[in-house]
Amino acid sequence: MAGREGFLHSEAFDPHIERLEGEDLMIDLQFQLKSLRSRIKELELENARLSQISNCRCRKIEESHERSAISADISVEDIVQSTSGIGIVGAVSYKEDCREGGIYTREKEGTKTVDGNRKKKSKEETMGCDTGIMRHHARRHVALKIMYFGQRFHGFSSEGQMDPTVESEIFKALKQTKLLIGEKEELQYSRCGRTDKGVSSVGQVVSLFLRSNLKDIKLLANCEENAPKERCEEEIDYVKVLNRVLPKDIRVIGWCPAPIDLHARFSCLSREYKYLFWRENLDISAMEIAGKKFMGEHDFRNFCKMDAVNVHNYRRNILSFEVSSCNERSEDDQIWAMTIKGSSFLWHQVRCMVAVLFMIGQGLESPSVIDILLDTSKTPRKPQYTMAPELPLILYSCEFRDLSFVCSPDAQKAVYEHLKHECQSYRLKASIFRTALLSCSSAMTDGNPLGYSKKKAVHVPLMSRPTEPSYEERRAKLKSRK
Repeated sequence: MAGREGFLHSEAFDPHIERLEGEDLMIDLQFQLKSLRSRIKELELENARLSQISNCRCRKIEESHERSAISADISVEDIVQSTSGIGIVGAVSYKEDCREGGIYTREKEGTKTVDGNRKKKSKEETMGCDTGIMRHHARRHVALKIMYFGQRFHGFSSEGQMDPTVESEIFKALKQTKLLIGEKEELQYSRCGRTDKGVSSVGQVVSLFLRSNLKDIKLLANCEENAPKERCEEEIDYVKVLNRVLPKDIRVIGWCPAPIDLHARFSCLSREYKYLFWRENLDISAMEIAGKKFMGEHDFRNFCKMDAVNVHNYRRNILSFEVSSCNERSEDDQIWAMTIKGSSFLWHQVRCMVAVLFMIGQGLESPSVIDILLDTSKTPRKPQYTMAPELPLILYSCEFRDLSFVCSPDAQKAVYEHLKHECQSYRLKASIFRTALLSCSSAMTDGNPLGYSKKKAVHVPLMSRPTEPSYEERRAKLKSRK
């Protein structure tokens, strides 16, 4: 205390001076706070400016490529390749976009943003670039004719199915080529047929809105007839663009302008299926007689997989049925085809029809069994039988009124060469299997390998088999659950 008192009474201590220094410190702190606030405002303005620049840059890059393509007569598919490294289009989803909370640089899934936060992409974003920046482009309603080979796909539709599906691969290609504008629900997307796992097609049709090169989009949006041919030649070569990025077992084989009210499923006049098979010892004439009984409008609940929850009308109209030979031969056998045309089909209907026809061709059932199964008043419950395999089934064509599909000469040639190469590849594989078959034949004794005999399966007549629940029984069971 003595020391402190001595200090207070010393000549070095002046209360007036101490008060002045405290006021100076407060003024200095206030000045620094004001400077910090000013700096924060400057940074916020700079952040907003950079956000605008980033967003504009995406558009300017895309527009500049479009202008250069028009001036130099470069196709959109060339733009796809030229922009694959700058975040517009590419096999890996890159993006250069502006969102709330920070400016994002090009990034792959799981990479860091500029502000250090980790951004995880959703499943939709990984399928392609964000289509929000494309909304300023013109778009038009088009129909695409699609060919695919279904062996590796879990059906056509991606709804409730495992990947890969044909539809999911098509949408990946559409996003990668920047042909989509807006979200999926804005595209007015529809498909003609929903083929099952393993089923192929050479004539599937889908309709949706796609990006367009034509500027008079208001005229196109209200049209009810196809645009003149010369306008199609000015348009994006959808076939060529998409086939460059689609997997080798999917090909677009044509496109056409579509009326705004076209629905690929409900506007379809008829569908035609082909089912391929080896003739072997089948009685073709008996199969033809039985197949003709399908023609006309009938209740096909005994020739389908019944969906009592969603389907209440099982009457369908079969327009034509025929059995014909194909050019493909192997030794003493030949491939034939059943061609079935109808206005629409039930779930697994064609494969069930073919399964019963095979029993008739083998002599196990009489053609009259078709009449019995079509009479649902006498046969309300479907006998249990196995459907025909899915692999030989092809959705051959879908018929529409006033749709005329086009394909540029370059795109058509590319599709032809691709299919020719695939055909040669599969023939080589078939030759390998044939060589293996011949090598095994030397170990056969009178056609009986190793002396074992195969017991012939006993056929149980269809009308003597256990039956499935009827439609009425299924509906009653559903109501009891409620």
